[in-house]
Amino acid sequence: MGEMIKMVIVLTILSSLSGGVLAYVKESTQERIEMQVLQLVKGPAIMSIFKDATNDPVADRFSIDDEGTNLDFFVAKIDGKQMIAFETSGKGYGGDVGLVVGIDTSTDKIFGVGVTTHSETAGLGSKAKDDPKFAAQFAGVDIKGPIQVGDPINALSGATITSDAVCSAATDAGEIYARLKPQIEKELQAFK
Repeated sequence: MGEMIKMVIVLTILSSLSGGVLAYVKESTQERIEMQVLQLVKGPAIMSIFKDATNDPVADRFSIDDEGTNLDFFVAKIDGKQMIAFETSGKGYGGDVGLVVGIDTSTDKIFGVGVTTHSETAGLGSKAKDDPKFAAQFAGVDIKGPIQVGDPINALSGATITSDAVCSAATDAGEIYARLKPQIEKELQAFK
């Protein structure tokens, strides 16, 4: 019985130490991981949407708490107008499809979109990220309405589920934008 108690005590101590080390490593690397995701995943999509920006949209950003989720909004200045972009996601064939949606805040229309992450089939669903013609269809679409395949978006050939996922993510972005618009406008005052 004494051996069993010793083993339990040793196991408890080792588990506590391991848990503490893992928590420390996670905490100390979290900021670096977030910066790399920003620079290597979200950044390229944001810069492709706002390629004519007179500022650095990746650097000019703010956060808003939306029902317990912290959302990052990226601010771009193009032709004297302020635009924002943020990321949402939709359920695709292979998993979630991450989408950055750029919005012209003066017209409430989509300025552009860019797929950030996906697990879609190479050569089919992956075209949502690689095909500029697919992304170009979203420019000028009213962010307030439901955005669907067929009206106004043409699906990618052989990748209807992925196309639906991108449209769903854009529709979600419209709902988030409508809900947070007063807060977004307030935050944008700091960037004028």
